[in-house]
Amino acid sequence: ATTGAADAAPALFSVESALALLALTVLEIVLGIDNIVFIAVLAGRLPEQQRKRAWRLGLLAAMCMRIGLLLVIGWIARMTTPWLEFSLAGRAFAFSWRDVILLLGGLFLIWKSTHEIHGKLEGAANEQKASAAGTTLMAVVLQIMVVDLVFSLDSVVTAVGMARHIEVMIVAIIVSVGIMMLFARPVGEFIERHPTMKMLALAFLLLIGVLLMVEGFGVHVNKGYVYFAMAFSFVVELLNMRLRRVSTPVHLHQPQMPDAD
Repeated sequence: ATTGAADAAPALFSVESALALLALTVLEIVLGIDNIVFIAVLAGRLPEQQRKRAWRLGLLAAMCMRIGLLLVIGWIARMTTPWLEFSLAGRAFAFSWRDVILLLGGLFLIWKSTHEIHGKLEGAANEQKASAAGTTLMAVVLQIMVVDLVFSLDSVVTAVGMARHIEVMIVAIIVSVGIMMLFARPVGEFIERHPTMKMLALAFLLLIGVLLMVEGFGVHVNKGYVYFAMAFSFVVELLNMRLRRVSTPVHLHQPQMPDAD
């Protein structure tokens, strides 16, 4: 009887549930960083008047997708069952539908990041030509939803592991997405104003794509290392930006006065 009481889920309105809500909300925000960066990069290809709508629709799509996956968590649990097993070079491989989604999502992120980096390196004229070649709000939102599906798998699994009430998980997702909506626009505008930051964001997405493919092959890598490396790179780039402003000669910031006759 004691074991059964210990394993029983806590009350919905309890200190444990409140702490789980707080911890899960913070974790959802951390896990959503890559989502915000991806939305910011894609929205940057849209006209100025459509970017705000893309940020909102992208995050709303992420929220709806994560809540929907929570409601079918039993189906998600079955997705981890291997359906393809084989041996290669003396090593056994087993793939589930979750692994396939991670592999395809990783490939998509690698392709998209590489395509964006190529556009940046080829110059502004080529990038404008690529942007004009049919980049629409609907196309951007569809790409965001594809990546949201991949990112949502880890998010939902984490939520189930940290909280025992689905209501707590849903509230944590809604609160975290609301907070991300407040920061999505400033982050997107900051990335667009600074080309080096956009390149750093694309490198981050490329790394996340590789990480998803590695996890698809059954090798777990702690994302904390990736987030720390990107945070370190971000701080270094901020210092570089400040150094460039300080080292720029003063006469470049001042208008040239005509010579007196």
